[in-house]
Amino acid sequence: MKYSYIKPRKKSVFTPELQLLFVFFGITIFMLFLTYAFLLFKDYRFLQEMQDVDNKIIELKANTTKMKTQITFIEKENLLSERIYTQNSVLKDSISNLFDLVPQRITLSEAQLLRNGLILYGVTPNKDIYNFMLQAPLRSIFHKTYSSFYPLSNGWLRFVSTNYVDDNEIDDEIGNTLNENVEIKDEN
Repeated sequence: MKYSYIKPRKKSVFTPELQLLFVFFGITIFMLFLTYAFLLFKDYRFLQEMQDVDNKIIELKANTTKMKTQITFIEKENLLSERIYTQNSVLKDSISNLFDLVPQRITLSEAQLLRNGLILYGVTPNKDIYNFMLQAPLRSIFHKTYSSFYPLSNGWLRFVSTNYVDDNEIDDEIGNTLNENVEIKDEN
């Protein structure tokens, strides 16, 4: 006996409510896995960026030490150039003063500037003019002065004057000059 006019349907365990529940849990689990994968990727990128920053720090430290060595080298070269400049200016002044010392009656043919002395070659009318006008100023500058004369055919004398200064005093003068330059720079 049939009480219903419709054909019975097959009953399933997966009811629409249960299917909706599975879809909801599936989407939720998928989103959780997706979030987990995203966090793993971000963690990997963070570690990679940290290594890049560490490498940059090491590279910057190496560049800093290299720059410090270059700075010390440049400072040493600067001090050397200043010392050479002061020595050259002293030498220039000395040469200028030397030519101011030579009177008009005496003619120099050659002048050799040594580290601790000076050799002059020239012509003078007689020994007295040389002794009073050139040798006296040279003796006041140099510690040892030697002169030798050779007669020329016209009656004048060719002379060779060798003059020396003690090495210790040269080093002291250069040291004092350098110390004065350093003190002047410190004041600025």
